[in-house]
Order: sequence, then structure tokens, then C-alpha cells
Amino acid sequence: MIDHLPQNPEMLVSVINRLLRDGEFESLEDLCSYYDRTEEELRQLLLRNGYEYMEQQKQFR
Repeated sequence: MIDHLPQNPEMLVSVINRLLRDGEFESLEDLCSYYDRTEEELRQLLLRNGYEYMEQQKQFR
């Protein structure tokens, strides 16, 4: 597992989607808690860069 989340939005969405897809975290909330980030912070950052979180798929698109 990585020690920190990337700052670059394209890399960040890739890493988050991989961690959720591979089952390292049950939810976006769990992932955010582990990396000491708020879910809203990540959602807003990625939304500003064109990515929206899809609950059912557990991924940003």
C-alpha cells in the first residue's frame, strides 16, 4: 500500500480507483480516514478536475 496520496488529480483518481477496486478499502470513507483526508475534500478536488464519484461502482469517472 502507498504511504500517501498523490497530489496530481489524474494520478490521484487512478490510485483511489485501484485501491477501491482491489478491495484494499471497503469504501471511499475508509480510504479517506486511513489517509487522514475528508471525503468531501477529495470529492471536491476531483470534481473540480472533471471526476465525479459513482457510489455503485465505487470509482471516480
